[in-house]
Amino acid sequence: MAEKALNDKARALFDGKNFVTVATINADGAPQASPVWAKVDGDAVVFSTTRGRRKHTNLVRDPRINLTTYDLANPYDYAEIRGTVTIEDDPDAELIEELSQKYTGGPWKPQGPEERVIVRVTPSYVFSR
Repeated sequence: MAEKALNDKARALFDGKNFVTVATINADGAPQASPVWAKVDGDAVVFSTTRGRRKHTNLVRDPRINLTTYDLANPYDYAEIRGTVTIEDDPDAELIEELSQKYTGGPWKPQGPEERVIVRVTPSYVFSR
């Protein structure tokens, strides 16, 4: 599918302090969803995860993804992206640190040893309301 640009509303919602639901596909075809912190980078949306987590292993196997977010002040305003991902290492955990500052106002506190990666979502479908 062709790459799509983010419209202004989707850009504002995904770049705001709104939680994003990431939906991936398990090996058995069942959906898997989890909330993440995210931000806009150009016409992509990026988020951080840990190597080996379910969403990471699902995306390594099948790079298709769905992201949904809504305005916390007005949940009827929402945006959805469908697309594919690329994954890159983030050995210094720079993205999760930036996102922690954005969402919590404080530093990221790892729960133990972790290998952070950046998931970059290239949209093929963008909808906002």
